[in-house]
This record gives sequence, C-alpha cells and structure tokens, in this order.
Amino acid sequence: MKKYPFNSPEAMARLLVMQMICDGNFDPEEIDRIEHLHVYEMLGISRKGFIQVLQDYCNDLSDEADEDGQIHLIDKNRIDDLLDTVDEPRKRLLIAALALDISKADKVIREAELLVFRRMLERWHLTLEDLQAAFN
Repeated sequence: MKKYPFNSPEAMARLLVMQMICDGNFDPEEIDRIEHLHVYEMLGISRKGFIQVLQDYCNDLSDEADEDGQIHLIDKNRIDDLLDTVDEPRKRLLIAALALDISKADKVIREAELLVFRRMLERWHLTLEDLQAAFN
C-alpha cells in the first residue's frame, strides 16, 4: 500500500475511496455526492488529487491480488492499517460522517459498505450518536 503522511488529505481521501469501492461497484452517484458535499475542500485535496488517490488505491489492490487474480476488497488487516492512518478525533468524525453519507448516495447501503463502515466506527470507538452530535 502506498504510504501517505498520517492525517493527510490523501490518507483521508483513501478511506473514502476504500468505502466507495469496497462493494466492487464504483457508483457515479457517489462521485456526484462527493462533489455536492464539497468533500475535496473539506479534505484539503484537489479533485485531481482525489482521483490520483483513487488510482493509487486501485493499483495497490491489484498488486495484492492472489495468484489466481482474485482481489479481496474487504480485508480486515488492510482496513485497520488504513484506518490507523487517521488518528485525529475531529478528522475521524468527519471521515465517518462522509463515508456514511457517500454510502447512501445510491439509496442502497450494500453489505460490504456496511461492514467497512461498522469496522470504521468500531476501530475508532465512534457511534452514530457521536456523528449526529458532531454535525447537528
């Protein structure tokens, strides 16, 4: 996996990318949602920078493929390693809230998206109530 500085815009963007493609389906509505929410500005990354993070993540996943070419989009160790690259509480709240919002963009939260999101909350010791309190 490509290394980004802790709490960097790229590290945060990668977590959103992970959430977006964990179900194996890259939905255009999720990109629309990112643009509508002004996520690039919130993270401090350009649109081009976000797309580069997306490309890098996909390349990293491809590099991790099994000998038979199978890619494991949900891998607990990888997810935990990536979640640990953001350790500032305020940034964790922001990423968790955005991940949930983006997951809902296509009106369906798929099982894989739910698994990754739950792991995010569990790893970061957050609850839905924490997110609601932070952003209401």
